[in-house]
Amino acid sequence: MVRLARHLRKHGFATEQFGYVTFTQDYKRIARRLRSRMEDLACRAPYAVVCHSLGGVLTREALRSVEFPLPRHVIMLGTPNTRSRMAEWAMRYTPWGLFVGQAGRKLADPLFFASLPLPPVPYTVIAGTKGFRLAPVPFHGEANDTLVSVSETRLDVGESHVVLPVGHTFMMNKPSVREAIVEALKSATPE
Repeated sequence: MVRLARHLRKHGFATEQFGYVTFTQDYKRIARRLRSRMEDLACRAPYAVVCHSLGGVLTREALRSVEFPLPRHVIMLGTPNTRSRMAEWAMRYTPWGLFVGQAGRKLADPLFFASLPLPPVPYTVIAGTKGFRLAPVPFHGEANDTLVSVSETRLDVGESHVVLPVGHTFMMNKPSVREAIVEALKSATPE
C-alpha cells in the first residue's frame, strides 16, 4: 500500500496507513483499533478508506454502528465479501489457520459474513481476474485473482463493481487499479 499511498499523494490526497498482524491479533481488537483510527480521522477532516483483502472485511466491521462522521467512500480491493472458497480450501489442506489467525479463519465462515453489515456509505469494489482458471484451486474456472473469485467480492447490486485483469496480492500497484481508485475518490470528493 506504500506505493499506492505515494500515487494518491501525487493526485492531491493526504494518506495514512493502518497496519495489523492477523496471526497475533484478535479480529475484534483489530477492528476496534481501526474504528478508533477512523474516528480520529473524522475529527480532523472528511476522509475515505481504501482497503485490501481482509482490510475490507475489517473496515465493514469497524463501521458497524459508529457515532462519528462516516467516510465519504470505501474502496475495497480484492476483498472477499462472502465466504472465501480459497480460505475454506486452504483450511483443509494447509496450515492456513496458523498463518492467518482468527481474522483469516473467519473468511471461510458463511455465518460470519451473514452477520457482517454492508458499508453504510457509498463503496467501490475492485476485483481481479488474473488468477487460476484450472484445478486444483476451488474456483472451477470462475474468474478470480488467485485468492478471491470475482463473485466473492460482490456485496449487492447497487455497488460500484470494477473488474480488472490483475492478481490479488499486489493489485494496488497496478496502474489500472490506481486509476480506478483515483476516479472513485474524485467522484466522492465535492468540488
